[in-house]
Amino acid sequence: MYSFSTCWNSHRHTDGRAMLREIRELGFDTVELSHGTRISLLPGILDAVAAGEVKISSLHNFCPLPVGVNHSAPNLFRFTAERSTERENAYKHTRKTLELAARVGAPLVVLHYGSIDMKEYTDKLLEMVGRGEKGTPKYDKLCDEVSRKREALKEAPIERANELLGRLIPEAESLGLKLGIENREALEELPLESDYAFLFREFRSPSIVYWHDCGHAQIKENLGFIHHAFHLEAQKERLFGFHIHDVQAPGRDHCAPGTGTVDFAALKPFVKPEHLKVFEFSPSLSPDQAKRGAEHIFQIWGRD
Repeated sequence: MYSFSTCWNSHRHTDGRAMLREIRELGFDTVELSHGTRISLLPGILDAVAAGEVKISSLHNFCPLPVGVNHSAPNLFRFTAERSTERENAYKHTRKTLELAARVGAPLVVLHYGSIDMKEYTDKLLEMVGRGEKGTPKYDKLCDEVSRKREALKEAPIERANELLGRLIPEAESLGLKLGIENREALEELPLESDYAFLFREFRSPSIVYWHDCGHAQIKENLGFIHHAFHLEAQKERLFGFHIHDVQAPGRDHCAPGTGTVDFAALKPFVKPEHLKVFEFSPSLSPDQAKRGAEHIFQIWGRD
């Protein structure tokens, strides 16, 4: 099943029903409510769902946005935060997302798992890749440094995130929801590339699934930290679905498929009809660009 994320247009609407109708005009009757969904949009969204105008495939935490927050903020409250008050806010607002998902009949909530408190390396490395410095001694030294620091610092934030996720699982199970742990583009964010096996071994509940963001994985490949298709293959047993967008090298994501560096044909063997496939496009794309990007995927992956 294909769906289309409101990250493309939520910012330019004050009426949730009008927001969803604009996506219907692109040819989609199934929608993901993204992390830019303001509370003021909810009445129109609920009216559209009640009227059968759209189906909601998924929600991206935090949805709706907390009161007073009017811009996309999926990392506003981190599962890994040292401060217990921030973790409690993460728990509280994730619960609200779960409640809304159940209310609109969505089977899945996409989650960010948190981050390691450390110097940020991702942007620096992307700048170096953009200058053609990938593979130089300086670049390799910086990659080694970030790898060593992540491994040295990850244990405590992973424990905090796991504790919070453990509290959420019974709530998700009682509501019949899946929690999709999304792969991230930043090297400082969790789970680390090699740690998904440990995460899924820790949490065997069928409510915990893998959510593959094509753009994020491609950025990690462009940086030299993973092989995109191999990473996806390793997670195929717990794979529930995809965020679909392209990456213009080295790190400009949320582009229309077919305009960047993602080899969607190489991912096709792991794409199944039962997977949820969500187009997650930049607001800068025109309706025609969005349609062409979707058509590019349909031609490679099919329309199932």
